[in-house]
Amino acid sequence: MYIKNVLKGSRFFRGLLCFSYLLVLPFFVFAQQQIPASLYEQTSEMGTTMATYQSDIAAIEDFYSPFITYPGSLYQRIAHVYKSPEQRKRLLEVNRNYSEQLKTLNFDVFSIYGKIDYLLLKKEISANVHLLTIESSKEKVISKFLPFAQEIYLLEKQRRRGDRLQGIEVAGQMNRLTADVYLAIKNFKLQGITEGDKRDLQKVLSGLKTRLNSFYVFYNGFDPNFTWWVPKPYESLDKALTDYERLLSGKEDELQSITEANNYGIKGLPVGKAELERQLQTEFIPYSPEDLIKIAEKEFAFCDAELLKASKEMGFGADWKQAQEKVKNSYVPLGEQPALIVKLQEEALSFIKANNLMEIPALANETWGMVMMSPERQLVNPFFTGGKEISISYPTNTMTQEDKLMSMRGNNPYFSRGTVQHELLPGHHLQYYMNSRFKNYRSMFTTPFSVEGWPLYWELLLYEKGFAKTPEERIGMLFWRMHRCARILFSLNYHLDKWTPKQCVDFLVDRVGHERANAEGEVRRSFQGDYSPLYQVAYMLGGLQITALRHELVDSGKMTFPAFHEAVMKENLIPVELIRATLTNQVLTRDFTTQWKFYNLSNPK
Repeated sequence: MYIKNVLKGSRFFRGLLCFSYLLVLPFFVFAQQQIPASLYEQTSEMGTTMATYQSDIAAIEDFYSPFITYPGSLYQRIAHVYKSPEQRKRLLEVNRNYSEQLKTLNFDVFSIYGKIDYLLLKKEISANVHLLTIESSKEKVISKFLPFAQEIYLLEKQRRRGDRLQGIEVAGQMNRLTADVYLAIKNFKLQGITEGDKRDLQKVLSGLKTRLNSFYVFYNGFDPNFTWWVPKPYESLDKALTDYERLLSGKEDELQSITEANNYGIKGLPVGKAELERQLQTEFIPYSPEDLIKIAEKEFAFCDAELLKASKEMGFGADWKQAQEKVKNSYVPLGEQPALIVKLQEEALSFIKANNLMEIPALANETWGMVMMSPERQLVNPFFTGGKEISISYPTNTMTQEDKLMSMRGNNPYFSRGTVQHELLPGHHLQYYMNSRFKNYRSMFTTPFSVEGWPLYWELLLYEKGFAKTPEERIGMLFWRMHRCARILFSLNYHLDKWTPKQCVDFLVDRVGHERANAEGEVRRSFQGDYSPLYQVAYMLGGLQITALRHELVDSGKMTFPAFHEAVMKENLIPVELIRATLTNQVLTRDFTTQWKFYNLSNPK
């Protein structure tokens, strides 16, 4: 205490303390200035809002969903099926509440990272409200085909809090519901229902079956009264719902589609121009569908010119299909495809290192894997696919002789030169590696224009830098470049209701050089799966976006290749225009909309 009082009363020591503070202050100021740079690799001023939004949405999704027990599992898991009206209502309320909260945030004081997160969340909420509203409208249209649905939703609601039920009453209710389902089947008329409404009806029925099962499994065997009365009526109701699903599966209609329309049984649903334009705005693409078709045609013309050069070098003159035929027949012997994958990956990484394009993390290179694709998957995925590992499409002993040959020809070494680095490093595998480590909270904002644009960008960059040295290698890489141009053309023309699936298949065969079975698989995957109408468009356009950004920042000397590539990946898989806004520290407003014209349509290629 004595020493403390002496120090407190001494001007000398007070002065010394002040002097020491002045010496240390710059260190603290410097440290505080440095902290945000590292923190912004993981979060922003919007971090808490983003996390609570995701958790709140997940809580609503889970609570209002049924439980199922998957085969081989001892535990019940949430099954995210078609949303119930109650679930959709709560999701709309939560989204609208967050939309109001966003208006109260002080956007103008945020860093560029916080502003980007704000815009991403605003976009996500707006898109979710739109989709939920559309679903509500669709449900009103198809509800006349489901007069029994609300009672099944109410049964599943009782399960959530374990309401005590009278088994005899539940059994009677299920018997009545079974009769209602069969009456709905009897009254169902295919005329007057669109293909889209029919698909939604199938999804609702599948969801109702799952919810009914969740309700039944909760009580059966645990409540003696329930177990005595309900099993048989439940079986009858479940069968009735299954019979309704079978009616809607339309196998006879599928046969009619094959024989009359000659569309290979491919039954998609064109979304129309207005919906394409809405989705393009949501994805921050400031072009119309017609503009995108022009971009694809312009890029296709470049490929045509390059293909003719390679064909002439190989001695085939203008007959590029003969040159491509020689390339296709270069497939490796049976059993040697995995070794080819390793070889091509090593060649790509050596080229990237030699040209100082990017520093690939050693662990990412160590941990990429490979699997062989099943014959069933190859019906819709005739080529490699990738992610954490590469899934190799190559023939098996169960395939027909014709399909075996087409698989081998379609996955020849020269075609594979453009796909291995696309699927592995620095493509999809590196995305998984980096995106799990930097701003992984942005996963909810993932866009195909970044998911597929990044590896496609590398195809463009490697071709530009001379990775394809021989004419055969150039033809192999050009095949995929043409394929990506063709995806824009056939998918947009289909969704604009201008082309049929058959025209799309013929276009891939005639203009790109696909094997017909592979072309059919490509079109089937595009229109019959769960793909966004813009997914196939996103490959080339996303690649062109990142290329334009590279021209702006790297070719101008503002950034090096390694710094640019690392910076792009650390922003995660968000729209490329917002990555650009981050890297250029663009001035943004809370009402920012897409405006970056990344492609010059007026000048020749």
